[in-house]
Amino acid sequence: MQRVMIIGQPGSGKSTLARRLGDKTFLPVIHIDHIHWKSGWVERDRADKTRMTLEASNRPAWIFEGGHSKTWPERLARADTLIWLDLPLGLRARRVLWRTLRSYGKTRPDLPDGCPEQISLEFWSWIWRTRHSARVNMRALYDGAPADKTKYHFTSKAQVNAFLSDLGTALAVGNLGIPHR
Repeated sequence: MQRVMIIGQPGSGKSTLARRLGDKTFLPVIHIDHIHWKSGWVERDRADKTRMTLEASNRPAWIFEGGHSKTWPERLARADTLIWLDLPLGLRARRVLWRTLRSYGKTRPDLPDGCPEQISLEFWSWIWRTRHSARVNMRALYDGAPADKTKYHFTSKAQVNAFLSDLGTALAVGNLGIPHR
């Protein structure tokens, strides 16, 4: 486990899982929102996002969470592990709401400086509009992943927590090929 690709819709827990995996494995974490946004919630040009995403995915080791689906094929080709967080819309919506209320006016670690949490009807509308199409695209990526990829499809918080617990055990016995510090 040297390059982990995490996909999922907003509120599925991508950033949290990436941080927790990074803490356990010491692999560097890449948040797509650091590439997608510039300070002040200014969206980066698509070509720049693609270039920056591909540069990041060419690094030797990473946990890369998030979208920019145009680059999924290249990221998947480099990844050894694919994790799809496929949690229900209701849970995801509650998480986004809670995250917004808890962090309102502050910048979360998975966002660039100068992007304080805010209430965005445009974001909520996007979550609703893409709830089916995004899932279809993630299903296609997951199902089409080559056989040499380790794949995980989680549909509940309990599955994610069990994975992290099992990972901790595997790391303790040293059988994942991840250097310990």
